[in-house]
Amino acid sequence: MDEERISKINYLEKPYDLIDGAEASGFSTSLDVEDRKKIIADPEASLDEKIEAFEDVIDSEVGDTSLYRARNLEREIGLRQIYLKFEGGNPTGTQKDRIAFAQALDALRRGFDTISLATCGNYGVACALAASIGGLRCLVYIPETYHTKRLNEIENLGAEIVRVKADYENAVKISTAEAIEKGYYDANPGGDNITLQLKAYGQIAYEIYDELRDAPKMFAAPVSNGTTIAGIYRGFLSLYRRGKTSRIPKLIAGSSFKKNPIVQAILLNKQYCEDLRPEKIKESKVNEPLINWHSIDGDFALDAIRNTQGWADDATDKEMLSYSKLLKEKEGMNVLPASTAGLAAFINKHKVEPINNDRFVILLTGRQ
Repeated sequence: MDEERISKINYLEKPYDLIDGAEASGFSTSLDVEDRKKIIADPEASLDEKIEAFEDVIDSEVGDTSLYRARNLEREIGLRQIYLKFEGGNPTGTQKDRIAFAQALDALRRGFDTISLATCGNYGVACALAASIGGLRCLVYIPETYHTKRLNEIENLGAEIVRVKADYENAVKISTAEAIEKGYYDANPGGDNITLQLKAYGQIAYEIYDELRDAPKMFAAPVSNGTTIAGIYRGFLSLYRRGKTSRIPKLIAGSSFKKNPIVQAILLNKQYCEDLRPEKIKESKVNEPLINWHSIDGDFALDAIRNTQGWADDATDKEMLSYSKLLKEKEGMNVLPASTAGLAAFINKHKVEPINNDRFVILLTGRQ
């Protein structure tokens, strides 16, 4: 790895702007992690040594995020034992790091030198970071109409941005097609690596079990493509089948108002996710991480919600901003407003049909 590219990895002073004051303060690495980066970058190191070093980085930096009991939020909405699974503890501030690092490791192990993906922002930063540590080239396809604030971070990590005349869904298709043609590792959702992605997100369920020693009654999360909630369901399903938990939680999904096929399929009682009309999907500063006219892993998520007798609901920009403000005031947390869509779906249901006290977990992203 040349000196210029190594210098781009050392970006620790620059905070990540996650909208509305939610910040991720960079990837603060220990000396041990820095040593492992040197091993991975060493042309004399064997592949086994590089893989072992990268696995050490994953073990020390990715996952094991905090599960925080929100007592003030409990008092506000009238329920007990609400836990916030805060994915802001990951290197770039979201759960995307889980699949980004898992796929970079897979690419390294299988001999790929380039990974490619389409993104609206957060996933691009996660893959750029994982690739930079793994000594991999990273191509990030972004719709030319998107103006994510994370472009500079992606470039500072040494990734190459490819602007495409397409929306996100078609940017995924373009990225995947070029990966197949040119022999890149395709890190997009819905591709050959879906099993790996679901397994990586399943670790969230295992971490919750480690803290609670059982599954919660309900688990709420924001949805876009559906990969996160589908993977978490696989994790809880595995725990239940192995006799580790007494139940599988009801899964609750929230997304931008009338802008997600998974939520619309639940609300309209459709058997499968159906594409929405692209011209009806308008992005905003708040909803951009959520909106989709086509949820790539939507049917997996739909099955997860229905198999657990869960539900889904829309959340307006105003509601998401309101809930992010509530979390800041009551719990001292700065979160990405879009990540409160699952919380909105949970609370809005409770307002109409009061939920009995039990244990509940809400997934959030951002940085405290």
